[in-house]
Amino acid sequence: MQSFSIIIDTVQEELVEMEKCIASIRKDSSNNLLKVLDSSLQGGGKRIRPVLTFLSGKFYSNDLHHLIPMAASVELLHTATLVHDDVIDKSTIRHGHPTVNEIWGENKALILGDYLFAKAGELCASTGNVRVMQLFCQTLGMMSLGEMNQAFDAFSLKVTREQYLDRICKKTASLFVLATESGAILSQTPEESTRILRDYSYNLGMAFQIVDDLLDFLSTEDELGKPVGSDLSQGTITLPVILLLEHHSESRLVLQYFENRGDFETKERVLESIRIFPIIQECYDIAMSYCIKACRNISLLPNSVSHQALIDIANYVVERKK
Repeated sequence: MQSFSIIIDTVQEELVEMEKCIASIRKDSSNNLLKVLDSSLQGGGKRIRPVLTFLSGKFYSNDLHHLIPMAASVELLHTATLVHDDVIDKSTIRHGHPTVNEIWGENKALILGDYLFAKAGELCASTGNVRVMQLFCQTLGMMSLGEMNQAFDAFSLKVTREQYLDRICKKTASLFVLATESGAILSQTPEESTRILRDYSYNLGMAFQIVDDLLDFLSTEDELGKPVGSDLSQGTITLPVILLLEHHSESRLVLQYFENRGDFETKERVLESIRIFPIIQECYDIAMSYCIKACRNISLLPNSVSHQALIDIANYVVERKK
């Protein structure tokens, strides 16, 4: 598998400019805010969402004047959701670094998340494109609804596969769609091509989250940059657990763990059950089916360096280990 840095080589210059755009928000920040802000901007992610913004823009006019602030907007929106997620989950580690709430406390982390949301909206508005601004607001609403549904479903064994897929559509795939569709719109892409890119990013986002949820059971803490099985610890039912509940008698272990929260031994038995049964392959198969759907119409887009990059990203999403 190619490294992600090789896959996205065609947009490296654009990413450098985007990082400058993100760094520029420090100029308007007070000294107190800067201390907390720098904790959230220390990096660690692969910037896959802004990469999609730039790649989708390369099929037509590739208007970097608007694509750069939009890509920065998408990344700040993503960062803001992570800051708030860490507060909700009381997480102490993210990408191998202490979380903002761990360093500065929950109150400051919540305020920082709000500030990042505001800056993301400001950058999006700077494009002057009303359609993109509406899409930004709709995406933020969908992500909030997905997070709310997850909160109400915590520690519930009644979560169905359909409910899970709806949740990750709202929480994850919607942001992938914003990243890609905004790039298309800002580059004056015709509607049919925009639809193809929208379908691509929706399916890619679904595959991404399914694999992400699976890695929560398979990876080491060093690979994840956070504790293994953290979703289970938070009572968040993901696809591997749903498949365990659907097909295997060991599902009683999940009930036992939820009834005795914090029982390390039972948690390890749940993790081991998922690793032993063919659940892992079934999850990968489902993720792969989404990636196949994502790439099915890419060839219908105009010739561009983005063609192969989008296909390679889809393959990377399924094959990645962290």
